[in-house]
Amino acid sequence: MFSISTLVDVVRIPPSLFGTTLKRAAVNILKEKYESMINADLGYIIMILDAKVDEMGRMMAGDGGTFHRVEFEALTFYPRMQEIVRGEIVDITDFGAFVRIGPTDALLHLSQVMNDYLKSDVKSGIILANQSGRTLRVGSMLRSRITAVSLGKGAAMGKIGITCRQPFLGADEWIAEEIKGGGPKQEAKAEAK
Repeated sequence: MFSISTLVDVVRIPPSLFGTTLKRAAVNILKEKYESMINADLGYIIMILDAKVDEMGRMMAGDGGTFHRVEFEALTFYPRMQEIVRGEIVDITDFGAFVRIGPTDALLHLSQVMNDYLKSDVKSGIILANQSGRTLRVGSMLRSRITAVSLGKGAAMGKIGITCRQPFLGADEWIAEEIKGGGPKQEAKAEAK
């Protein structure tokens, strides 16, 4: 889930930035410190949007910079358990696919794609279902549910697991078939008659 979070910090403005505006200097320092960072409470910090800098700063003995309190807004993305997300397949592996959701990639394991035997062809960038003939390719758009989230301690990049093994999840064309009533469950019933 994307959100805008309000944070507070104290930034050190070095003498080399005294010629620029206080806000611009503070925003540049905050961008270097926070953007592309993963925080266990906030999730992925994508970008700094705005900052309010206290004009009256403090100086410390032996340091030529000034220290200013800053209240700032940051665009964040925190993947929530059971959240439905859309994403694009960016990589196919022997064990599944990586799906770009927001600013990061989530793992869609082969066992979580569908109720069918699947084959993964890494060279061709495709996952093929044996019985239904459905495929996933690099570039396919899909809808999935978040089933595992590990951010913060021990997960330097963060780990997210997703599934498509529920109704109205999967590739866009699969969902369209389900809505029309011609999904694999309907086809299996028709063949049994």
